[in-house]
Amino acid sequence: MAERDAARRAGPARHRPAPAGKHYEEEEEDALPDSDALPDSDDEVDLDKPRPIQIVLAHEDDHNFELDEAALEKILLQEHIKDLNIVVVSVAGAFRKGKSFLLDFMLRYMYNRTSPCWIGGNTEPLTGFTWRGGCERETTGIQIWSEVFVIDKPNGTKVAVLLMDTQGAFDSQSTIKDCATVFALSTMTSSVQVYNLSQNIQEDDLQHLQLFTEYGRLAMEEIYQKPFQTLMFLIRDWSYPYEHAYGLEGGRKFLEKRLQVKQNQHEELQNVRKHIHSCFSNLGCFLLPHPGLKVATNPNFDGRLNDIDEDFKNELRNLIPLLLAPENLVEKEISGSKVTCRDLVEYFKAYIKIYQGEELPHPKSMLQATAEANNLAAVAGAKDLYSKGMEQVCGGDKPYIAPSDLERKHQDCRESAIRQFRSVKKMGGEEFCRRYQEQLEVEIDEIYANFVKHNDGKNIFYAARTPATLFAVMFAMYITSGLTGFLGMNSIATLCNLVLGMALISFCTWAYVKYSGEFREVGTAIDQIAEAIWEQVLKPMSDNLMEDHMRQSVKNSIKASLGEQVSHHARLKTD
Repeated sequence: MAERDAARRAGPARHRPAPAGKHYEEEEEDALPDSDALPDSDDEVDLDKPRPIQIVLAHEDDHNFELDEAALEKILLQEHIKDLNIVVVSVAGAFRKGKSFLLDFMLRYMYNRTSPCWIGGNTEPLTGFTWRGGCERETTGIQIWSEVFVIDKPNGTKVAVLLMDTQGAFDSQSTIKDCATVFALSTMTSSVQVYNLSQNIQEDDLQHLQLFTEYGRLAMEEIYQKPFQTLMFLIRDWSYPYEHAYGLEGGRKFLEKRLQVKQNQHEELQNVRKHIHSCFSNLGCFLLPHPGLKVATNPNFDGRLNDIDEDFKNELRNLIPLLLAPENLVEKEISGSKVTCRDLVEYFKAYIKIYQGEELPHPKSMLQATAEANNLAAVAGAKDLYSKGMEQVCGGDKPYIAPSDLERKHQDCRESAIRQFRSVKKMGGEEFCRRYQEQLEVEIDEIYANFVKHNDGKNIFYAARTPATLFAVMFAMYITSGLTGFLGMNSIATLCNLVLGMALISFCTWAYVKYSGEFREVGTAIDQIAEAIWEQVLKPMSDNLMEDHMRQSVKNSIKASLGEQVSHHARLKTD
């Protein structure tokens, strides 16, 4: 924003209402600037000196947020306000756009609301929430003003008014998750969210609003109605008063035009607008003019009104009461129930725990989300190519194929699928795409394992392995039981009979499972046991027997061959 793009930092000060008949020029001398911008989170919160207090701390090293519960409780659980319904006015938006600057004028109004000259004297520096010129961010996390204002509404009830400042979005040190978390937290806990924008409402502003509010809505349980209350679009540096006049009425017409859902609009544009309408109970817009060249070009600007254009000051006199006048205050509600200061502390604690956990998906930048979708589509296409190639070899109606041939076909199809994945134009860069190629390779190996099982199921000998193994166990136990019983080894014979009985019961159970399709887990367990017996006992024994048989056959062949050669030589000698 121009009003602080070249401004110097103004320290927080105590704002006090001007006594009756006292001019702001005189009050300027009584202002109490504080040299410390913010207290450390471990410092005692001094409520005798109103100042901004950081209640949500941003940790840049791990991009996480922490709630300073002690500071929040000390402010909101004061005896005279803890049971009052609360009004929370928050300002959010991109960084370096004048959010803190605007909040300081809100503070002037709250401290001097009974005076028609609440906006201040022409030579009075602007103090309160810290703000400064330059291109680097100033506010981090979420801050609130330490003094909660008690206001009498026209209906006679008292409410507590809390002003909230938020970390600007889209600075060079914040991730999309950081921006979404801060915006969502402030929207969930405020009754009026001022969405601070520069010059216009662009489509990306609406898309970011959709992302941030959806991130907030995910954290709220059992939403039966619109989850958030009032959203005020505040358009700064509005340059088109000849199309839409400054102020609320011009903003209303402009917003209606921007958020209108048309039949010929693309579905994506319609969804953004429908989402925003579905999230907020009230939508408004205020068009604020540029504050003037002196604000934009004076490096020593400290918020004095005599440096600000008259149009800006006039519209500011309309905007601030629109948000904070007693008759316009919007009390915080959640699920239709009014929220007290005490309640808000508990909601803050609950919401921050949700965002500190891993239950919610992490919001991503548009590039990252598009690159992920792009790579996932390439993975799906490559997997489909692999599956079709393997189906042609060992699909449902194809006969059994030798495992070595299946392995060879698998390698061919795998290489073809990886080549196709690499040939697709993808976003995200080489390192990003490599992760998805590794994912593809893992998923192809899993598909191949399923094809191997499917192919083995077509092998009649494989299908008969379980009953054959159980029969072999029963036969071996029967013979062993008979021999050991004959030799008087009754204990071993009894054990063999027990194993025989268990094998017989297993076989009958397995047959019933295969016939009925019930108790499939039991059948699978019997198959696994039979396979283990086959692999660990019967197959090694059969391999050894076959090896011995082959060795004996070779020996016999060699002996026969040698004998034939000897007899042949003997006949030759005789001849």
